[in-house]
Amino acid sequence: MKEQNSCELEHIGIAVKNLKDAIKVYEALGLKVESIEAVEEQKVTTAFIPCGSVNLELLEAIGNEGPVAKFIEKKGEGIHHISIRVPDIQARLNELKEKGIRLVDETPRKGAHNSKIAFIHPKAMKGVLIELCEKEVEDQ
Repeated sequence: MKEQNSCELEHIGIAVKNLKDAIKVYEALGLKVESIEAVEEQKVTTAFIPCGSVNLELLEAIGNEGPVAKFIEKKGEGIHHISIRVPDIQARLNELKEKGIRLVDETPRKGAHNSKIAFIHPKAMKGVLIELCEKEVEDQ
């Protein structure tokens, strides 16, 4: 069993204007989409593409509002965030807050695949938006 402070790379989020067009590009590399899901709370439709032990997450904005729409408007398509899987997201957020790390979210919210997610502010992470992700524990 991994210790509480362990983490691993979960996925790389890539903002795209058109999900269908982006999927075609990634499939041309020989990659295959595993799932497509609308995440209303985040105002995005996501496509997860396994790539070795890490996923690529293509993010298309639903409408003109929301963080991905604003990102594309300001910076264009490209890498939006890096997601790191943690075993206890709330405990990790509490630790970061205690250390004075600037957070976007102090409590987790719902992400794709019934995961819990929270973002660390890019200014605290040298210009990179980091998403913490806790995967739902499946019944055993």
